[in-house]
Amino acid sequence: MNFDLIEATEEQAGEINDLVNLAYRGENGWTRETNIVSGDRSTVEEVLGYLADPNTYLFIAKHEERIVTCICVEKTEGVAYIGYFAVHPSYQNMGLGKSVLSKAENFAKESLKVDTYVMVVVSQRPELISYYERRGYVKTGKVLEYPLHLNVGIPIDNNLTIEYLEKNA
Repeated sequence: MNFDLIEATEEQAGEINDLVNLAYRGENGWTRETNIVSGDRSTVEEVLGYLADPNTYLFIAKHEERIVTCICVEKTEGVAYIGYFAVHPSYQNMGLGKSVLSKAENFAKESLKVDTYVMVVVSQRPELISYYERRGYVKTGKVLEYPLHLNVGIPIDNNLTIEYLEKNA
């Protein structure tokens, strides 16, 4: 699938929000977290916040006028935090995610001039951690409680944690 990453706009906030909730809280796709987290993963306000932040870049890609993926790159303290990464379940397992991640990393390296990428993932998602490890990310050892204050869902298991992964450019 050939596509270009483009910067998202405020007009697309609702569609981006719907995509993220479908990818993480929907019934299909390998990225869903419905067995460990309930509630929405995203809000329109969160999307608008990313778009308003001058240090954050929210990218999308479309297929037939439909947003099928999004990814966020935030430059903080000399590193690029990569997150808010979603691929529509109907477009998963086609290499789109791998390509989007690579393009986001390239943007961070070339445009933001950073040489370290950081991701935060749910520790209890070993298949997701393995996916990122296959792309060169390593566990940093930093593990924190699930961030209830960010309103990204309610853990079904109270022992849910997040952990940091890192990759050098």
